[in-house]
Amino acid sequence: MKGAPRPSFHPPDLLRPTPADPIEDEAKFFDRPCYEFNRQLAAAWNDKYCEHCRHYLTARCPHIDEFLDDVEDLSPE
Repeated sequence: MKGAPRPSFHPPDLLRPTPADPIEDEAKFFDRPCYEFNRQLAAAWNDKYCEHCRHYLTARCPHIDEFLDDVEDLSPE
């Protein structure tokens, strides 16, 4: 008797658009000059997206206002 197949795990870089095929909203948070990978995450997560940066949503992020504006855009009116 065979069990159900196990779902495979794909690192986040396989789920994100590539720099050659960016989605406009996603691209603005990709590979910024200030990007510094958060080494507390597994190396496979180093996809150069801001959400994996050491400065993401901290006072050390030079673009924190931009992130907060982006979140406000998602709020219901």
